[in-house]
Amino acid sequence: MAIDASLIEADANRQFSAPKEEWDTKRIDMDAAPRAVREYLDTLDEEAFGAASEVQPKFTSFSDPASQWTAARKGPAFFAYSDNYLIDTDHGVIVDVEGTRSIRQAEVGSTKTMLDRVKDRFDLDPEWLIADTAYGSGPMLGWLVDRNIAPHIPVIDKAGRTDGTWSRADFEWDAQNNQYICPKGEPLKQFRRNYSDLCVVRVFGTKGGLS
Repeated sequence: MAIDASLIEADANRQFSAPKEEWDTKRIDMDAAPRAVREYLDTLDEEAFGAASEVQPKFTSFSDPASQWTAARKGPAFFAYSDNYLIDTDHGVIVDVEGTRSIRQAEVGSTKTMLDRVKDRFDLDPEWLIADTAYGSGPMLGWLVDRNIAPHIPVIDKAGRTDGTWSRADFEWDAQNNQYICPKGEPLKQFRRNYSDLCVVRVFGTKGGLS
């Protein structure tokens, strides 16, 4: 199977929204709130929406607060949802769909939801799963392996450096000496200087003097 997400632009206007500092769910009157706001409040504890991340979006729409303010397309930001697809690659069939907030944590969480759902509904349990790097976090890969699903997913690697300094990939492992070697051929030492145990001895003379 394979998993991926598509951005679906929400019918929400930036002019009718509020920054996160001004958005307080505790002040919302449930009886007077419109349907979209009530649905948003109902999903605050769901992993696909409110509980997906503790980070609050920069802006929240009054008319559609469950939508996510995102600049994922590398252009002007807008309100959107993610439509997540689980695909049977052998037959080219979409076997499940899950809507979420347009953030990585929610999209990754939807993968677990859909895999559990197709297992219960259709007794489908893939041998492997294809996805892009957004799904390559350690917990996600571990979860798949625990379910005996081989992940064909690039691992999220934040080791790369953009400031001109060496990254982890630049160091070579010397297994024989149990150490890393830097690009200039020098061993990477655990400590910058040698440490030794210091012993302070006080010697008192017969007349009580300290020497």
